[in-house]
Amino acid sequence: MTDTPYASPVAIAEALLSSTRVAVLTGAGMSAESGIPTFRGSRNGLWAEFDPQQLATPAAFRRDPPLVWAWYRWRTALVEQAVPNAGHQAIAQLERLKEGVVVITQNVDDLHERAGSSNVLHLHGSLFEPRCLACARPHPHESAAGPEGAQRQGRTIGPGASTPEAALRVSPPACTHCGGPVRPGVVWFGEGLPAATWNRATRALEDCDALLVVGTSGVVQPAASLPRLVKQRGKPVIEINPDTSEITHGADIHWNTTAAEGLPRIVELLGARHAAGGPT
Repeated sequence: MTDTPYASPVAIAEALLSSTRVAVLTGAGMSAESGIPTFRGSRNGLWAEFDPQQLATPAAFRRDPPLVWAWYRWRTALVEQAVPNAGHQAIAQLERLKEGVVVITQNVDDLHERAGSSNVLHLHGSLFEPRCLACARPHPHESAAGPEGAQRQGRTIGPGASTPEAALRVSPPACTHCGGPVRPGVVWFGEGLPAATWNRATRALEDCDALLVVGTSGVVQPAASLPRLVKQRGKPVIEINPDTSEITHGADIHWNTTAAEGLPRIVELLGARHAAGGPT
C-alpha cells in the first residue's frame, strides 16, 4: 500500500497497463459531478433534507404509494436532466482501450450506460427498471419529463422548493399483468441485493486483474466488502476519491481527486500508450 494519499495518474496508469481484466466499482461520488444529489452529501445530500427511511422502504410504499412514487419520479427527473460527466465518459473510453472491463455500480442512475459503457451491473437496482410489487414482472419505464413530471415536480427541483413532499402525489401505474401497483426498481432499505447481479459482480472481481474504486464511501454493505475479494487474491485496488473513505487504508493506490478530473487523465495516458503501439 502506498504511504501517501497523493498518487499520480502515471502510477495508476502503470498499474492498469499490466492488467488484462479491469473491474470498476463506482458510488455516489461518481454521479455527484453530474449534479445528482447524494444521500450522504453535507450540502446537497438528500439526507440533509429529510429522512430517506421514511420513503425508501417497502413499508413506506405500502403506507403511502403516491408519495413514494412521486419522490422517485422527482429523482428520475433529476437523472433525466443530467448528463454523464467526464468521469463517466472516461470509463466508457477505458472499455474501448482494454477488453473485459466491467462496471459495478451502487448508483441507480443510467449515466454509465448513456456515456457508452456496455457492461454495467447495478447492485442497488435502477430507477429505469420499475416492476410490479405483487408479481415482480418488469414494467415499461415512463419518463418523468412528461407534463406530470416536468412541470409539477419541477417545483421541487427549481428555486424555492425544498422537499419532494411539496410535489404533487402521483399514483403508481398498475401492472399490465396482474393489476398490482408498480414500484421503483431500486433496492430499498431492508431488502437484499438482486442475487443474479451480486453473483455476476463477485465473479467479475474474482477474475479481474485490477479494481478501480471511484467515488464510494465504503460504508454501505455488502458492496463495501467487494474490494477485499480483490485484495485477497493479491491484485491491486486503486481508489479515486477526493476524500478519505473506508476503502482508502486498504487500497494499494489512492489518488485524492474527483472522478471527472482524474479518470480522463488516466485514460489519456493509456490511450497514448495504445497509440504508440504499446501494451494496454
